[in-house]
Amino acid sequence: MNWCVISSKSAVAAWLSAGFVMVLPVAAAPVAQPAAPEVVSPSVFVIPMNSKDGHDPFFPNSTRLYETVLAARSHAGDVSSLVLKGISGPPERRLAIINNHTFGVGDEQDLATPQGRIHIRCVEIKDNSVVIESAGQRHELKYATNP
Repeated sequence: MNWCVISSKSAVAAWLSAGFVMVLPVAAAPVAQPAAPEVVSPSVFVIPMNSKDGHDPFFPNSTRLYETVLAARSHAGDVSSLVLKGISGPPERRLAIINNHTFGVGDEQDLATPQGRIHIRCVEIKDNSVVIESAGQRHELKYATNP
C-alpha cells in the first residue's frame, strides 16, 4: 500500500512537471504588439487656375472654377476704399480698425469693398498709419486726424 501511495504521488508529480514544461514554451512566446497607427495627412483641395491644372470631377466641362479665381484676382489689389478708422493699445500690442474690422499685427481677413471682396494682412501698426499687404503688394493706410 505504501508503494501505491508513493507511485501515485510520483505520477502526479510527473504529470504536473510535464504539464508545466508544456505550458512554459507557450508562456514564453513573444506577444505580438499592435501595429503603430498609420499617419494620414489631411486632404487639401486646391482650386485650379486653368483647365491644364485640373477640373471639377463632377462637371468636367464647367469653367466655373476658373471664373471664380479670375474674379478674386481682379479685386485683390484694390485698396483705395480701405479706411483706417482708429488705432488703440500700447505700442507693443496695438490694434487697428480698418473698415470696421479690428486687426492686430499678422491678422488676415477678407473685407467687403464697393469693388468686391479683398483679402488683406496687417503687417505693421505705426503711430498714425498701418502697413497692410494685399495680393503680394504692401500699402500704407494713413490715419486722418481732424485739425
